[in-house]
Amino acid sequence: MLSSSRNRDIERRAEYLRADQCLPPSSDNSMDRIWFIKDGCGLACAIVTWMLIFYAEFVVIFVMLVPAKDLVYSIINGIIFNTLAFLALASHSRAMLTDPGAVPKGNATKEFIESLQLKPGQVVYKCPKCCSIKPERAHHCSVCKRCIRKMDHHCPWVNNCVGENNQKYFVLFTMYIALISLHALIMVCFHFLYCFEEEWTKCSSFSPPSTVILLILLCFEGLLFLIFTAVMFGTQVHSICSDETGIEQLKKEERRWAKKTKWMNMKAVFGHPFSIEWLSPFATPDQGKVDPYQYVV
Repeated sequence: MLSSSRNRDIERRAEYLRADQCLPPSSDNSMDRIWFIKDGCGLACAIVTWMLIFYAEFVVIFVMLVPAKDLVYSIINGIIFNTLAFLALASHSRAMLTDPGAVPKGNATKEFIESLQLKPGQVVYKCPKCCSIKPERAHHCSVCKRCIRKMDHHCPWVNNCVGENNQKYFVLFTMYIALISLHALIMVCFHFLYCFEEEWTKCSSFSPPSTVILLILLCFEGLLFLIFTAVMFGTQVHSICSDETGIEQLKKEERRWAKKTKWMNMKAVFGHPFSIEWLSPFATPDQGKVDPYQYVV
């Protein structure tokens, strides 16, 4: 998934930067308009994610809320759960269908290198796999087959890389999944207590064995996803605050970019200034005046 350190070393050699080996970029820019990764494993994981959310919807609505005697309880919890589920699905879609920050493919041409106006001693990085002149902090993803700016990792659950342009949506996805998992677990506990106090035939539209199986499966799903997404959410927030991607932490790359405050790093991902739009997967973050990624060092 990640370009090896050997390839990184090759990219630093001036003699390897032979522009005549690269073909000009293709005139077909359909991938610039629609970003979608055709990966079988990623598509399967994305479909499973949606199916699990819809399963939770089914159990919450038809097993727990519809049979409940308290109408206010059902309406309030139904609104909360469905709102969180909708935001989770929207965040997942944005994370999956948003260009994470792909570097133009095949731009390592003689004309482009000359346009950089290199000075003596300056070095450009070239990816030998996608034939791109990559900016600082970009890494190649073998699944996306592109170099991605500020690539954190490739996530099969969203069938996309998590990078500069879609990290906000990925963080929101993990947050909303953790919230609906926690909410579902709480409702399962209350429903079990309700069924123990009442007759099992009255606490669900399904038979008692079916009700128990559906609730246990939802409990297992909720607990598993709560732990997984809560940990992922925490690591992502820590990565944003420290301004160091998962790949940079793993490879222990030398820090050559300016250090900023944690609050400025958060605004660089979620947008300037702070607002309720930070929580919306439909709001594209306005990153304000940020330092452009340099092609030369």
